[in-house]
Amino acid sequence: MTAYYNEIDPYAAQWLRNLIAAGHIAPGDVDERSIVDVRPDELAGYDQCHFFAGIGGWSLALRLAGWPDTRPVWTGSCPCQPLSSAGQHKGHADERHLWPAFYGLISERRPAIVFGEQVASKDGREWLAGVRADLEASGYACGAADLCAASAGAPQIRQRLFWVADATLIRSRAAQSRNGAQKTDGRWPVQAPPYRGFTDSFGNHYRIPEPDVPFVAHGFPGILDRIRAIGNAIVPQVAAEFIAAAGLVNSHNGN
Repeated sequence: MTAYYNEIDPYAAQWLRNLIAAGHIAPGDVDERSIVDVRPDELAGYDQCHFFAGIGGWSLALRLAGWPDTRPVWTGSCPCQPLSSAGQHKGHADERHLWPAFYGLISERRPAIVFGEQVASKDGREWLAGVRADLEASGYACGAADLCAASAGAPQIRQRLFWVADATLIRSRAAQSRNGAQKTDGRWPVQAPPYRGFTDSFGNHYRIPEPDVPFVAHGFPGILDRIRAIGNAIVPQVAAEFIAAAGLVNSHNGN
């Protein structure tokens, strides 16, 4: 098993298991407990850890960007409801504000690379500022971009903040400083990951607008669960663009 998926919603968790069985995302274990109940030592031995995993969008995005399933990385799209313009506007007082629990695991396990995503609202930007402060205080270099689904060809906005925390860059710069070397490697490759789409009878090409994750979870009644699962998911194609642009796919091999 290479991956650990943490997802509290039973419907999405079963969807993850079906996607794993079909080979669409990295093989691994699905844990339906709340992240607050996960102990750091339980994550030992996993190459990848995906928190708030939903229907596996981050795992698919990593594959689209050329990131091997066995290469260590953590991802987490903390719940957006406390920060969404459509929510109750409770912010940090909301019980679904789970960054402290996620950060606690990060600070204990010290993954080399962490990718994340959050809603691009005013509260979301304030949230991201706190996240960056926490991570930078823990020795991570951080970067972020405000991207929308339309940037990957989708007929919708779905504006999101994508962020990355890189401990290997800090280590590399420290080593270069000790050796008197200058940083010369480029960090922003522009080659985009491949996309799938279709062409109509008039020759017009369209990209797939929703997350490129097949409906393989069978036996569940109703459509509302599917709408919720996809609506809460990231668009993997946009996340793949961000991963590629961060310049980390081929630059590090750290644990």
